[in-house]
Amino acid sequence: MRYVLRRLGFFVLTMWAALTLNFLLPHLMPGNPAQTMLSKFRGELNPGELHSLEVLFGLNTNQDIFQQYISYVHQLLTGNLGISLSEYPKTVSSVIGSAIWWTLGLVGVTTVLAFLLGTFIGIVSAWRRGSWLDSIVPPVFVVTSALPYFLVGIVLLLVFGITLKWFPSEGAYYVTTDTPGFNLTFVQDVINHAILPAMALLITLIGTWILTMRNTMITTLAEDYVRMARAKGLPGWRIMLDYAARNAILPNLTGFAMSLGFVVSGAILIEDVFNYPGVGFMLLSAVDNEDYPLMQGLFLLITVAVLVAILIADVLTALLDPRTRETQ
Repeated sequence: MRYVLRRLGFFVLTMWAALTLNFLLPHLMPGNPAQTMLSKFRGELNPGELHSLEVLFGLNTNQDIFQQYISYVHQLLTGNLGISLSEYPKTVSSVIGSAIWWTLGLVGVTTVLAFLLGTFIGIVSAWRRGSWLDSIVPPVFVVTSALPYFLVGIVLLLVFGITLKWFPSEGAYYVTTDTPGFNLTFVQDVINHAILPAMALLITLIGTWILTMRNTMITTLAEDYVRMARAKGLPGWRIMLDYAARNAILPNLTGFAMSLGFVVSGAILIEDVFNYPGVGFMLLSAVDNEDYPLMQGLFLLITVAVLVAILIADVLTALLDPRTRETQ
């Protein structure tokens, strides 16, 4: 319990620091959102309309910086992230909500799949060290893990999307007169559009999990408790899974948790290459359009997701490995 409370204290402290930094950054930037919106209208707004925009964005306040900070925290607690400039008059929360599910479906599923497949292949490769599988796996996935995922995406797009036309080359679904909904035709369409970007991510992500699991597993197989299990005559599959893999996977949990945390940020370049309407593509669009409220909301979402993922990983590590609790 003391271990969990300490981790919760660290989580709260880090969260407060992230929220404070997220509040200060826009105040350090030159200009203001109202002037940016004014430039988009090419000067067609009169001073009264400009003043209305300043009121809308909360820029006409006479509050000092501390009072503004209190108001900012209060707005966050009520779920108010402001108004998006590029999607005006939509709120930041609604804009992010329209893109987050596409990113979770593409990047989230691919990340989990890469971890599960990579971990399993790494376990088998280490268990059969010196076999043909172990001779092929490390060099092949050293190369794939070093490839930029956007480059792999471009190659897949060129070959299978443009040349062979086996899969759609952009977007998340075909825009038709039918309203998208949860039906078999639409789900198949979404999966068909996600195959190429998912393959690009899987090819470049899986190698990291294979290599790290293999190396950790090899070290674990030399431990005394594994030798004792062999001496007892336990089945090979039980030694591999219950004694070696269970302990070897613990260092990877934090890395996997951070990967899940960064899922919400999307794969910016992959989503840009395939014009996929996820959070990464939205973040890039927000930067291009100088949409500070949207950028602020996205950065906050990414920070919170990473911190929550790390907290969950720490708790799981403590549950799976009692030694972690004893050393705290």
